[in-house]
Amino acid sequence: MHCGPICALMQIPGHIDPVPLPAKVTPREDGRVDLIGLSVAEIRDVLIEAGLDEKQGKLRSKQLFHWMYHRGIDDFTVMTDMSKTLRPWLAERFVIGRPEIVEAHLSEDGTRKWLLRSADKQDYEMVFIPDEDRGTLCISSQVGCTLNCRFCHTGTMRLVRNLTPGEIVGQVMLARDALGEWPKGVMDFADDEEAENTKEYNQAYKSDGRLLTNIVLMGMGEPLYNFDNVRDAMKVVMDGAGLALSRRRITLSTSGVVPMIARAGEEISVNLAISLHAVNKETRDEIVPLNRKYSIEELLQACADYPGSSNSRRITFEYVMLKDKNDSDEDARELVNLLRQYDLPAKVNLIPFNPWPGSAYECSTPERIKAFSKIVFDAGISAPVRTPRGRDIMAACGQLKSASEKKSRAELDRLAEEKQAALG
Repeated sequence: MHCGPICALMQIPGHIDPVPLPAKVTPREDGRVDLIGLSVAEIRDVLIEAGLDEKQGKLRSKQLFHWMYHRGIDDFTVMTDMSKTLRPWLAERFVIGRPEIVEAHLSEDGTRKWLLRSADKQDYEMVFIPDEDRGTLCISSQVGCTLNCRFCHTGTMRLVRNLTPGEIVGQVMLARDALGEWPKGVMDFADDEEAENTKEYNQAYKSDGRLLTNIVLMGMGEPLYNFDNVRDAMKVVMDGAGLALSRRRITLSTSGVVPMIARAGEEISVNLAISLHAVNKETRDEIVPLNRKYSIEELLQACADYPGSSNSRRITFEYVMLKDKNDSDEDARELVNLLRQYDLPAKVNLIPFNPWPGSAYECSTPERIKAFSKIVFDAGISAPVRTPRGRDIMAACGQLKSASEKKSRAELDRLAEEKQAALG
């Protein structure tokens, strides 16, 4: 049986590396098993353990997977290809959950940010960034972070625990709920008469154009320090029978956990983004402390060895622009030299530093960023400057930090109760 780990890995915040220790994930109070995050095989196993025979478990797991991940349905009673006696049996034992929304913010530029809460009262954030040709969902992999990158607001939080596969997939499900982009209409293979009496029965079964086209594991946490859960979640997201998001539309961003990069390429094979941010040991040691364990040279060699990288599938190097710290012409030329030395199919994303209260750095001037970008571009390497999005709601790159750090738990609970009361 796999119903989401009762004990997930927790890492104590350390200067360089986390220390794995068991951190209890509290089971649901009603005792039901949440199916979100489970694969077809895992759903089959929990159904059989709950009492279905093997044949029924195999059949119903495929149906449930389709309803959950392709249709976005979280109510067993509307699953019209299930018998009327099976639906309440499922509802007694299982749930198809979503994260609780504590707060939702909409930026003036259309960016959306959600503060989410797990069943055991842990808070984390996700962000949706709409563009003309794509919609990118930035999801979290941990509650907090252990890396202590000095330019990053999330890095000032303590690490609480890893997110489970269900909590990671749940962010994608919730975003699709909010965007209203699940398929419309009723499937035509219902095996009882109930569906035939519904108004929608004869509507065409179709999927509207997706608003959410891309996922980046670039929210709270270091994905490669929660690798197993991230891998399992992304396999569910990529499954063609469900959410069906191509691996070419998923990007995993890491600060450079070198030993896990090869495994990510072999077991998930999504796009890779590296939080580089500096081109020499002294500067990167300061702003990305993980560099003291895995050097720039080790990191770039791991990138060179990453399975599937090519000119058509370049590795993205994220580079936050910090005034008088990493933004000189000399830094730009050294960046070019490093990428050439390792013969990397690369794209450099230049990120204007997004300020947050108490940060020790300033953003480079627009003129300095432009000059830096030109040097890299002139060397034949793409180096676009990322347009800051969602700054007004603290949703921009490096700004994510759970609102539990800004408001007391009692205040958040009071606000939630007031919201519920207002809804009647």
